[in-house]
Amino acid sequence: MANERLRSAMLTQGVAVEALAAHVGVDPKTVERWITKGRAPYRRHRLAISALLREDETYLWPEGLPETQRQDAADAEVLKVYPHRSYVPPELWLQLFSRAEREIGVLVHAGVFLAENPRWPQLLRAKAAAGVKARILLGDPDSPEIQRRGEEEEIGEGVAYKVREVMKLYRPLYSVPGIEFRLHRSTLHNSLYRSDDEWLVNTQVYGVSAPLTPVLHLRRVAGAELVSTYQQSFEKVWAQAVPLERQP
Repeated sequence: MANERLRSAMLTQGVAVEALAAHVGVDPKTVERWITKGRAPYRRHRLAISALLREDETYLWPEGLPETQRQDAADAEVLKVYPHRSYVPPELWLQLFSRAEREIGVLVHAGVFLAENPRWPQLLRAKAAAGVKARILLGDPDSPEIQRRGEEEEIGEGVAYKVREVMKLYRPLYSVPGIEFRLHRSTLHNSLYRSDDEWLVNTQVYGVSAPLTPVLHLRRVAGAELVSTYQQSFEKVWAQAVPLERQP
C-alpha cells in the first residue's frame, strides 16, 4: 500500500524524491519504494525525514514505533510539571516566546497576565518583523462558553469582562503584519502557549481559576505524540474561530 502521507508531506514541503534521497543518503529508487510500496525506512532515516518534512514520525509511519518506544518518547516530551501556574517562573513565559523562529501560538479565554505584560506586545512586534507567525486565540466574550466559564468560577460576567479588556490591550497590534487574532467559542480544556516545538499547557480544572491549576512544560520529541495532540487541538480551534476585526 502506498504511503500517501509521505507523498503529501513531500509535496507540501517541496521536497523531491532525489532531494530526500540525498538528504538521508539512499538511492532515489529506495525512496520511491517507501512511497509507492509503503515500505518503512530504518529508524534513523525516519527521524531524518520527519525533521526535514516537519511531520511527526508516527504520522508518516503509524506502525513504525512499538508501544514501549512510543511511551518512552512521550515521557521525554515532558520537561517539567508545575502544580500551579503561579509557580511557573515569571521570566519563563517571555523566554519561551523569545526562542520562536517560526511560530507563536496562544489559545486562551483572556490570558490577562500575559496581555498586561508591557514586554509581550514588544516581543510580538519584534518577532513578526523577523518573519515569525503569531496566532492569538481569545474567547468570544458574547459566547455561551465564556458565560459558562464565569458561572463555573462564580464570577458571573467577570470572564467576559476580562476578555473585553484584553481585546483593548491588543488593539495596537491588530494591524501588524504577521500577527493574527481570532475569537473562538470552544470549550476550553487547556490554555495553550506555543513557541515552535515548545509548549506551556495550562490545564483547566472545573471551578478553579487558571492561576491555580497545573502547567505542563513540553518540547516535541521525534516519534512522540503528546505535543502533536495539543497542536492538533490548537489547529482545530483556529480553523473554527472567527477573525477579530479592528475594534472601535
